[in-house]
Amino acid sequence: MASSDRGTSTLQGWHALQTLWRGDQRSVIQGLPHSQLAPAWQLLLLGDGSPTRHLQLLTGEPTAVDVIEMAPIADQDDGAPPPIRAIAGPRLRRQVWLRTASGQRLAYATSWWTQQRVDAYLRDRAQPIWANLADLRTELYRDIQGVEYGDSTALSEAFGQTGPFWGRYYLFWHQGQPLTLIYEVFSPAIATYLGPSTPQPVV
Repeated sequence: MASSDRGTSTLQGWHALQTLWRGDQRSVIQGLPHSQLAPAWQLLLLGDGSPTRHLQLLTGEPTAVDVIEMAPIADQDDGAPPPIRAIAGPRLRRQVWLRTASGQRLAYATSWWTQQRVDAYLRDRAQPIWANLADLRTELYRDIQGVEYGDSTALSEAFGQTGPFWGRYYLFWHQGQPLTLIYEVFSPAIATYLGPSTPQPVV
């Protein structure tokens, strides 16, 4: 569930990490020491490419989406990272699992949208955001706001992997306006393709 230091919302029906370490935009721009996060993982977490596309390239399988929830949350901040304030209310929260076509869960994502705009951009809600926006030929800027390292009992159970986990959050911008805030957490199972994420323990 969302950690208590994020906001005052009573909803908190999504899986935020209980953070052990958090980096801001400066960490994203500068990159992290390789002793903290391996270079291949930095490309995935700190780069501005599509995670669904990256996962497909890594696994050799199409990236499928299992939609957990699409729910209105009114004007609540929902315990989301601070950039939620850039998304005008009333808001809608979308939660998904990203998995291989064969069923292996590799990531969890929550996104927050202005409710009245979501249908214009998510025409096929069963498809990844990237696929929807690519179909629309939407030009976007992925503005990564922060990176996190932490635990989550719910995600441990869902991934079948023990934490801690790496996550990030970012804004999508379109035509100079914030379109959505996205929070992603990646499964350690990705180490099968990228190698270990943390050569040394993070403290």
